[in-house]
Amino acid sequence: MNLTIRQTEILSFLHDCADGLGTMPSVREIMDHFGYSSPATVVGHLDLMEKKGVIRRESGRSRNIILADRRVRSQLLEVPLYGMIPAGIPEGQVQESDRCIMVDPETLRLPRGAKTFALEVRGDSMIGAGILDRDVVILEQTEPRSRDIVAALIDGDVTLKRYLIEKGQPFLGAENPLYPDLIPARELLIQGVFRALIRTHHP
Repeated sequence: MNLTIRQTEILSFLHDCADGLGTMPSVREIMDHFGYSSPATVVGHLDLMEKKGVIRRESGRSRNIILADRRVRSQLLEVPLYGMIPAGIPEGQVQESDRCIMVDPETLRLPRGAKTFALEVRGDSMIGAGILDRDVVILEQTEPRSRDIVAALIDGDVTLKRYLIEKGQPFLGAENPLYPDLIPARELLIQGVFRALIRTHHP
């Protein structure tokens, strides 16, 4: 099950309605909740969610959404989304956020009990690793190994790069020849190690 961030938010809203109200929302109620201007946008998301097997719809009813498996939510993992991270020139600290995304830990092969968080990527320095601008990366708070992709704080600025070690000295490397290696002058702190990618758009 590979849902986009918006689809996981809609799925969570459907579960909230089912648990709290005992009924499914209509397309217009979903539209109003997420601030869409057209019901076609909601229908498009529902079409894709149905293809991915998380919902079913019955014809001839206005509230026709059926959750494919009520156990799905308990199997999902809520991962906090802490704003954005530059995949380019390092920038200031990542901002805090109270948003969460729901992911399937088995599909993403996340270790059981792992401390995870998510960041939205800005920039193109990691395109060689298949990480594009506006993708969302899931990271684990753990010790990095050489060549891991990491969220790092280097001399006070944060960036997403590959963790490299040469002659016992760690530094950061890009996956785009337009960007130089980053060698810490004072400090290099690893905030998280890349574990999974959520593509939020189609190039």
